[in-house]
Amino acid sequence: MKFFWKATLPGLLSLSLLLNSCTEKTKNTEGQSVVTFHPGAVWEDTKGKAINAHGGGILYYKDTYYWYGEYKKGHTYLPEWATWECYRTDITGISCYSSKDLINWEFKGIVLPAVKGDKSHDLHPSKVLERPKVIYNKKTKKFVMWMHIDSADYKMAATGVAVSDTPAGPFIYKGSFRPNGAMSRDQTVFVDDDGKAYQFYSSEDNATMYISELTDDYLKPSGIYTRNFINLFREAPAVFKYKKKYYMVSSGCTGWDPNAAVIAQADSILGPWVIQLEPLCQGKDADKTFYAQSTYVFPVVGKEGAFVVMFDKWNKTDLENSRYIWLPVYLRKNNIKVVWAEKWDLSIFNY
Repeated sequence: MKFFWKATLPGLLSLSLLLNSCTEKTKNTEGQSVVTFHPGAVWEDTKGKAINAHGGGILYYKDTYYWYGEYKKGHTYLPEWATWECYRTDITGISCYSSKDLINWEFKGIVLPAVKGDKSHDLHPSKVLERPKVIYNKKTKKFVMWMHIDSADYKMAATGVAVSDTPAGPFIYKGSFRPNGAMSRDQTVFVDDDGKAYQFYSSEDNATMYISELTDDYLKPSGIYTRNFINLFREAPAVFKYKKKYYMVSSGCTGWDPNAAVIAQADSILGPWVIQLEPLCQGKDADKTFYAQSTYVFPVVGKEGAFVVMFDKWNKTDLENSRYIWLPVYLRKNNIKVVWAEKWDLSIFNY
């Protein structure tokens, strides 16, 4: 989510609001069907309803992609006590969509619903539930969801964990905690090639990014962690790995004002991490990350070196109508770029 601390990293502008992807089917010169992404347009599911999966992430399991996100529904409001722009909707839950082709998404339902009857529960509509990410544990054969859990005033700053036997849920909530005893707000999880899993989360009032190894069951921190980007105020981490190197896209902390996302690189997942000095984004509104904020990066299965970065366009006064931008990641000799495109298709990775 967008928070209220100022970024101090020199040369960075600002970040936050985004667009959304609709698609169209056309034919190429060989008469084959080509599906085109249109960043900036409404993206509908297979029943013609706008996809509602904000701050989300992708899981690939048995030939199917699963997209999880915040299901934003109802009135967007600013609490009367607010001294900063903490616009919110009441919690509805976490949604799930499935797709074989990354284009046509079937709504699978609310896989982790709000708990309406207990005001003390983490998932009560009055609380905060953000940035869900799901990973699969091959040892336990469980699907594990990590998410940002908070009180309405954002003082709780915790992590929640839920578990399911199937990718489309239902997920059973296991509770919340502050990982490694530290604040946790914007977060993501990542599974390495060796099966080890890690949580990346903004901590210390968003001043520092923690990277925390998880236990073998992916349910809690192992106790091994590092503190990164100290006093640089990074949030919205999105992590991927290519050719034994790790990459992290993140945004600055400038409230709802847009800023320039950056990418950092490391040879070891726990660091040290080095921020790339060259701008990550290119094209129209690149200095504002296309009015977008990072949420996840995922590989396109079956295409070597093909990654898609997911962004949210936060509409702060109408969060249900916040949208999505998906764009290809260009990998050239460790020079990583995300270039604006009015439309694109997966053939862009045929290089």
